[in-house]
Amino acid sequence: MYAVVATGGKQYRVSEGDTITVDRLQADVGSTIEITNVLLVAGDDLKVGTPTVDGAKVTAEVVEHKLGEKREIFKFKRRKRYRRNRGFRPSLTTLSIQSISA
Repeated sequence: MYAVVATGGKQYRVSEGDTITVDRLQADVGSTIEITNVLLVAGDDLKVGTPTVDGAKVTAEVVEHKLGEKREIFKFKRRKRYRRNRGFRPSLTTLSIQSISA
């Protein structure tokens, strides 16, 4: 059984026991969260939401908060001697999927 969930403006295909990394969520490490924005549930039968599946939820445990790999932003205008190099590390949350219910 798997589901497609949306969080942080992105969609993730998850199964029970999977570990995914999403944009930072406001939850404590070790706490359990419920994702109710479930777009699709597939198992014995396929349930596609319009836009979400009614009554479906994915339960996940927050494993850790961390910073991701550095991303560079490079701006350049030719013939103008204009170059700007900036970077940042995105804040991420690692989730462990516990159960899928539909």
